[in-house]
Amino acid sequence: MRDEQNNWDNIIEDTEEYRDQIATVDHEGKRIWIYPKKPQGRYYNARTWVSLVFMAIFLIMPFIKENGEQFLLLNILERKFVLFGLLFTPQDFHLFVLATLTFIVFIILFTVVYGRLFCGWVCPQTVFLEMYFRKIEYWIEGDANAQRRLDNGPWTAEKIRKKALKHIIFFAIAVVVANYFLAYIIGMDSVLQIIREPMSEHFGGFVAMLVFSGVFYLVFSRLREQVCTTICPYGRLQDVLLVKESIVVAYDYVRGEPRGKLRKQNTGTKDPVTEIQSAVGQAPASTTGTTGETPLGDCIDCKLCIAVCPTGIDIRNGTQLECVNCTACMDACDAVMDKVGRPRDLIRYDSMTGIKSGRRKIFTPRVLAYTGVLIALVVVDAILIANRGIVETIILRSPGQTYQQKDETHLTNLYTYTIINKSTEEIPVQLHLVSPEGKIQMVGQEPGMLEKGTKKQGAFFVELEKDELAGRKTPVVIEVLSDGKKIDEVETNFLGPGKRQHQH
Repeated sequence: MRDEQNNWDNIIEDTEEYRDQIATVDHEGKRIWIYPKKPQGRYYNARTWVSLVFMAIFLIMPFIKENGEQFLLLNILERKFVLFGLLFTPQDFHLFVLATLTFIVFIILFTVVYGRLFCGWVCPQTVFLEMYFRKIEYWIEGDANAQRRLDNGPWTAEKIRKKALKHIIFFAIAVVVANYFLAYIIGMDSVLQIIREPMSEHFGGFVAMLVFSGVFYLVFSRLREQVCTTICPYGRLQDVLLVKESIVVAYDYVRGEPRGKLRKQNTGTKDPVTEIQSAVGQAPASTTGTTGETPLGDCIDCKLCIAVCPTGIDIRNGTQLECVNCTACMDACDAVMDKVGRPRDLIRYDSMTGIKSGRRKIFTPRVLAYTGVLIALVVVDAILIANRGIVETIILRSPGQTYQQKDETHLTNLYTYTIINKSTEEIPVQLHLVSPEGKIQMVGQEPGMLEKGTKKQGAFFVELEKDELAGRKTPVVIEVLSDGKKIDEVETNFLGPGKRQHQH
């Protein structure tokens, strides 16, 4: 058995021409259109339920509000971000950078452990394409063989009707999806306003909707799996992120090889092998169930795992960049194993190391190191966000200005202030000098009420007695109060004449 294992390892290493090209492009560089057979099975049913939950969250989230703000908003145009009810402004850029680093480490850790599990189950591209657009295509045009015949056949009234109906529904869904995605950028209230009011009043927004709709329609009607295999950066990172211990959709070559078709049984009953071959459009074939003196493995070479693959790969070749871990091949193989009376999970979630050794080892030193870094970053993120003030105050001494002598015993400095309300509520603010003893004289009005997500700017004088000065630069502490409660504190410097001049 060990000699057979070593021989199979050598075969894998010596015959990897399939990695030189992708299944959706021929040798001349032309697109090969994929007609995947409709999957059926426990994993496909589970993914359907996950997609329904995903769609419910996607459709409901823009309507949820916290203190008048959309619960999740990524307004890049106005640099306004609301994450789970917390308002983030450009002044929170350091938190954004740290959160991005945490997210990157999470992606690395998750991929090292679970491969492309995200791609197969909750990636919006996969969910929309496989769970909605593809199902509509099956409903209108039929399964893979029917779609292939329709595309290769002449343009009849029936073909025009089916194609027109499919693409009308596709574009209608694309419009809805585009509007929802736009709602996560500019807000659902703005989207509804653009829809309700005349187009002339929101021409820019209307054009944006058309562009978004066109992009989504092209992605799901034409690009499809090309997004996963050639465009998506996460998919392209798999080569450097996956390790032999990563849990992926894998073919058990130890159990399955050498593969070969079963001999048809003349029992008068329906032959499962012929039934499987008819499903994928293969010509009937038969072998003896052994190849020379070597017993065949469990794989009967029905190629149904290829027929259902949305990217057109043969999972039996091993882990490939194009595999999105959608589990379609797992369901197909399990159904075949049931029909031929063999155990399931010939294709299953496992690692290359697990298949080769028969045991899984997830928590490797690399995974533990990534986990430690991830936990540390999450803790730092939580601490910084928890201690984030509801306002941010910037106080600067007016440039180009020196001190002014108000009278024989008092000096003044001119300052400018910017107070940013990072909360989701309107708050009153005022400035208070803590130390040294002195007073603040506003230039114009007090800051007063500060609307949510806005800022106020102004100027004020700080007046100090000469005896309070510690030298040419005296530290000054100013508090920002709201209804008598301190919500921020700023330290700056007060410029004076210096000790020597003051003593003279």
